[in-house]
Amino acid sequence: MAMTLRLTDDESAELRAAAESAGVSMQSFIKNAALLAARERAVRRDELIAAIRRDRREVLDRLGSV
Repeated sequence: MAMTLRLTDDESAELRAAAESAGVSMQSFIKNAALLAARERAVRRDELIAAIRRDRREVLDRLGSV
């Protein structure tokens, strides 16, 4: 799937420098950053759901029995 990313000149320069520093293309840098952010978000979501299940077990059990 093709995608267009619009950046200011300053943002583009910052991204180019970061990609060069990492030794990858700008496209690879952005793709890797986006995938990492998505994975971290999913992990954080799962941690929060587990904490709710653990900390609110009684309430959830009561709701399930209604």
